[in-house]
Amino acid sequence: MAVKLNPHVSVDCVIFGFDGQSLKVLLIDRNLGLTPEKQTAPNSLKLPGSMVYDDEDVDTAAVRVLKELTGLENIYLQQLKVFGSPDRLSKKDDLDWLQKATRMTINRVVTVAYYALIKLHKAMPCEGKVIWQDTQNIPELAFDHRDIVIEGLTALRKEVQYEPLVFELLPKKFTIRQLQTLYEIIEGRKFDNRNFRKSISRWQYLQPIDEKEKNVAHKPAQFYRFDKRAYQRLKKEFFE
Repeated sequence: MAVKLNPHVSVDCVIFGFDGQSLKVLLIDRNLGLTPEKQTAPNSLKLPGSMVYDDEDVDTAAVRVLKELTGLENIYLQQLKVFGSPDRLSKKDDLDWLQKATRMTINRVVTVAYYALIKLHKAMPCEGKVIWQDTQNIPELAFDHRDIVIEGLTALRKEVQYEPLVFELLPKKFTIRQLQTLYEIIEGRKFDNRNFRKSISRWQYLQPIDEKEKNVAHKPAQFYRFDKRAYQRLKKEFFE
């Protein structure tokens, strides 16, 4: 017996990535591959998501969406918020697209939103099929997805104050300049270079490695890595 989709509950995922210069969010063009007469207008960009299967919990559905889209596993994933306004499907083109895509009669959908953090240098099957949009320039999106992206950014800004989530976005080896740039983008403010370096010098889980940048026009910068075991040990000692 085929597993059925629940027409009233969905998941949407705000997937963040950092390219070394800017923080990006992954968007899907729902017009991609459609003939002009079948395309929806005007706001065709949306977050990746899915209706939930009847035998599936929402967390499993979110993991499924990420796996199918990126091909990656063990991604940092955090439940964000439930969006249940009765006006979520008030735009006719949104409702028409959703009913055609699911082949179901739908009048209202409650979505459980998540945000995920991935490393952009990893190869993903979705490359070339999605849009990585700068989070500082988010356009109008389908449904209420722009509101969901903003909620994701707000949550990330709060969480980085308490957890080293930036290392989920950085490559395994990175420079202090990359680390500072990422913090500045997330927090929306500039840091004094000297004070920033002084602050992070206390982080025992930030380890220099015997390697520097190559083929750069400026003085090669030292590479660092995040020592997750050291962080977990320090965290455990703190709570004990």
